[in-house]
Amino acid sequence: MPSGKVYLVGAGPGAPDLLTLRAAALLKQADIVFYDALVHADIIALAAHAAHIAVGKRCGKQSTAQRFINKRLVDAARKHMHVVRLKGGDPMLFGRAHEEIAALKAAGIDFEVVPGVTSALAASAEIAVSLTQRGLARSVTFVTPRVGEGEQPNDWARAVMSADTAVVYMGLGQVASIAATLIERGMPPSKPVVVVVNASLAGRCELKLKLRDLHRVSELAMDGPAVIFIGDVYSEASVKALEAFPQARYA
Repeated sequence: MPSGKVYLVGAGPGAPDLLTLRAAALLKQADIVFYDALVHADIIALAAHAAHIAVGKRCGKQSTAQRFINKRLVDAARKHMHVVRLKGGDPMLFGRAHEEIAALKAAGIDFEVVPGVTSALAASAEIAVSLTQRGLARSVTFVTPRVGEGEQPNDWARAVMSADTAVVYMGLGQVASIAATLIERGMPPSKPVVVVVNASLAGRCELKLKLRDLHRVSELAMDGPAVIFIGDVYSEASVKALEAFPQARYA
């Protein structure tokens, strides 16, 4: 059966002007676009001649099952020449790209992955703190404590404990357990932490605190995609301290 090609495209951290030129060009020639919940509307609008299909997933909200997304990509490629699967950040980092790639391979569908700027890099640029620093931080780990339904627990804390700098994705709703787990594993309660919500967007929030106070972030009712940075490189970060944020400011 003749088929088109599926492009797994990284939409970046949020800001439309951080989209890559290659991604923008593919959107302009797309016949159909399947996009995540956090992709900016201005990015989707670049696909002016395409059908737009929302297939996003948000924690605690109704979302599209991954197996259904996989099938829709295969079906779309058998009808259209240019199919874009638009993912927030980079497709290859916590984007479940491996599942979609496996489905496309099994169906004999041609595909290509187009990288995007992941939120850890955008947030690092905004707070002007390098993930690495000579003599202080030579290793970085990206983790998430989130576990999907039916999945085995992952030992994310082991990776954090073994790295000089850690970036926690999708952890805003688990700040208390993240802090408790790391302290129980032996991380100093005074370890510097920076939380960035809505990196690259106008409504971004940045806040600096100690690991022992990380649980207090839940009091602020902050909303949006977040990254949590942990490491000694953040001791001198020029970011507002937790005490500067009134309770429920971001409710």
